[in-house]
Amino acid sequence: MVAQQGRRTEVRVLAVAVAGLVCCVAGCSAGGAGVEDARPAAVGARSGVVSAEALHRAAAVLERAGSARVRTSMEMATGGTRVTIRGEGVYDFRKRSGRLTVELPQDPGGAEEHRPITELLAPGALFMKNRGAGVPADKWVRVDTATLSDGNLVTGGATDPFAAAELLRGARTATYEGRTEVAGVPVAHYRGIADLRLAAPSASEGNREALRAAAKGFATAEVPFDVYLDDEGRIRELRNRFSFVNGQHRGTVAVASTTLLHDFGVPAPVRLPEAADIFAGKIAEP
Repeated sequence: MVAQQGRRTEVRVLAVAVAGLVCCVAGCSAGGAGVEDARPAAVGARSGVVSAEALHRAAAVLERAGSARVRTSMEMATGGTRVTIRGEGVYDFRKRSGRLTVELPQDPGGAEEHRPITELLAPGALFMKNRGAGVPADKWVRVDTATLSDGNLVTGGATDPFAAAELLRGARTATYEGRTEVAGVPVAHYRGIADLRLAAPSASEGNREALRAAAKGFATAEVPFDVYLDDEGRIRELRNRFSFVNGQHRGTVAVASTTLLHDFGVPAPVRLPEAADIFAGKIAEP
């Protein structure tokens, strides 16, 4: 019983480290070259260190693509415990807005701890519904992403897809790992390390301050990544590995975030909440 309670506590700590990190820290576009210039390495090219230019332009290529369906996965680990948070929705890269439904993990006993959280992503802001912790069911919580110590790369339980793409602007070099497939689509695989301090100055206005905050807030400003680009230079899959210090419960939390994009050009309407629908009270501590 004691062991089960201990594991349940660890899982809850991990869940609130992401979905509830806002409680701890809320107080606290580049011109594009033609698509042909952003195409990844051709079939048969050798693996090895390559220029990161195609990665720097990945966000601009997504803007030209317009929109996409999104699937996300965020795995966190601390103290020998791992939990995974999954999300699904749509994103408009031109408007920098999206809508995700985020599923939080169950407790070890199998009972669902949280209802799915609806998240609206917008330039400089994150809106969450079903946030819990004292927030009325019909209200939204609004967070200024520039105030988050992770720049909303972790807080919502899903990395903002456009912010993740702009993070690649901080890649100095990358290693071409060869050709493979993502969901049946041929892609080129690149691996490298992006520096948040380099990415922030060239990011779009909505992400610039958020990435600067992340550069200061994470345990390190260097973010290892694996990215898979299709033959038009569009991101099909992006994996980032973050590390942050969870100040509320102490200790370092390792986060592996995966973003998958597909069905480019789909409708991605996002209606932001009216002022009257935004919770103005104090969010209870988890």
